[in-house]
Amino acid sequence: MPVWLNPDSVEDTPRPVVAIANDYPPSFELAWHRHRRGQLLYAARGVVAVSTPDGAWVAPPERAVWTPPTVPHSVRMVGSVSTRGVLIEPGVCPALGERSKVIEVSPLLRSLLLAASDLPREYDEAGRDGLVIALLLTELERAPVIPLATPFPSTPALAAKCRAFLEAPSPHDTIDAWSAQLGMGRRAFTRAFRRETGMSFAEWRQQACVVVALPRLAAGEPVTAIALDLGYESPAAFATMFKRLLGVAPSRYLG
Repeated sequence: MPVWLNPDSVEDTPRPVVAIANDYPPSFELAWHRHRRGQLLYAARGVVAVSTPDGAWVAPPERAVWTPPTVPHSVRMVGSVSTRGVLIEPGVCPALGERSKVIEVSPLLRSLLLAASDLPREYDEAGRDGLVIALLLTELERAPVIPLATPFPSTPALAAKCRAFLEAPSPHDTIDAWSAQLGMGRRAFTRAFRRETGMSFAEWRQQACVVVALPRLAAGEPVTAIALDLGYESPAAFATMFKRLLGVAPSRYLG
């Protein structure tokens, strides 16, 4: 079994922010659990996939997943994963919000996360250590949100369709097909989908394809095989979509 620090063991530390570092072997999984504090999980190496009852979030290197306080979640490691995490008391960083999300980790934020993980558990809040944490919180407040999310709708039948899509994604699924299968009118479907997920069906579908692709890229699978499995007509079409969403080519994340 790997040696890793259980976040529950430090949740009662008398500090508003506690940072921890862990290294995991390939394919290691953390079963469903929850924390009293909110958790930001940064993938310093490898890819982490976080699932909650409300959706799925993936963090490749230079990205981090925010899970709000008390939200049940499971975590799957892709490749050998090194994480730097911070546990934040409720209300200390309200800008992170009450919903899970993926944020961009800037070079400064990365350095702060690494520095925070080296601090004593009960660091000096009035000295240099406290300034590191204060700047860390400031950077978290301004970190951009990255479209690496597939939130699930609250309507059970619609959520079931979304979960099934993650198991067998296709960029060619259409609103007409989904609405017909669910016995909904097109307009009612589009309104419900946006209201319950915060995005259009087309946006969600593309993000779902990226969320599925990222762990496979990190595992070293060829871009061509992933693109064709996802139903894209060519690797170029997949790469165009991928780069439009993440700003880099899929080869950037090959393990």
